[in-house]
Amino acid sequence: MRTFVSAVAVLIGLVLTAVAVPAMWVDRNIVQQDGFVAFTAPLGKDPVFQERLAAAAVGSLGAERIPAALSGLVTPILESAARSLTSMPGYPEAWTETLRKSHQLNFTDPSAPPAEAGTATSLTLDLAPLVGLVAKQVADATTLPLEAPEQLLITIGQPEHRQLLDRVSAFAPMGYALAVVALIAFALAFVAARRRWTVLAGIGLGVLVLAGAWKLAADAVGAAVTATGSGNAVAEIFKSEFVAAASSSFGQWTLAAAVAGGVLLAAGLVVRVVGGRSRA
Repeated sequence: MRTFVSAVAVLIGLVLTAVAVPAMWVDRNIVQQDGFVAFTAPLGKDPVFQERLAAAAVGSLGAERIPAALSGLVTPILESAARSLTSMPGYPEAWTETLRKSHQLNFTDPSAPPAEAGTATSLTLDLAPLVGLVAKQVADATTLPLEAPEQLLITIGQPEHRQLLDRVSAFAPMGYALAVVALIAFALAFVAARRRWTVLAGIGLGVLVLAGAWKLAADAVGAAVTATGSGNAVAEIFKSEFVAAASSSFGQWTLAAAVAGGVLLAAGLVVRVVGGRSRA
């Protein structure tokens, strides 16, 4: 009976771990705003992406916002801003604010009233802070009171992707509770087992299998996200860079799990060998 209870507890712990680890990664790096900003901030350093961002920001300040009499004066300034946007002193702060505003649009706070919740129906980037940076440079150079739009939304996904993200963001925080229950299950298995080395080896082998499954699942999700087209150059580059960064980040978690699994498996085998020699 003790062996049966131990085996069931190990299986339950592994099943919970299989769900808990990806859920915790999603909550930490995507659902939580500070984690999302820290995770995606390096994407703004990609040269090609910077060029697209600058073009989109400057392009939003079109002829309808500039008096015809001043277009000859303003156009060279806009062209200069497009080339130097990412080197402006306020660019890091504007990019960070872009990420924060985009996160607020894409993640609805369950406790917020409907009027205060995110209003975007698709996954979007809001480049308004970058446009404001360009508008400020033009205003400083020409004294022209150029107003930037309150929002400049770039669609990076479809409504069904937004709905999926809403469901994932609601579930992801539960990963921590699942991880605690998994640890309790493993502890119960260890206490109930007649041969505790089998618990160590079983958990280690199971975690190694999970690490391989997580790698395959992450690759499949990344390929599916990359295959969805948005029709916008900025969105496509952001999506490509985001998938690469996510794959690298979750890959580190997967590698750590594989190492932990290998250590547990080896520890179980060592205990088995040492215990056998002691009995002999």
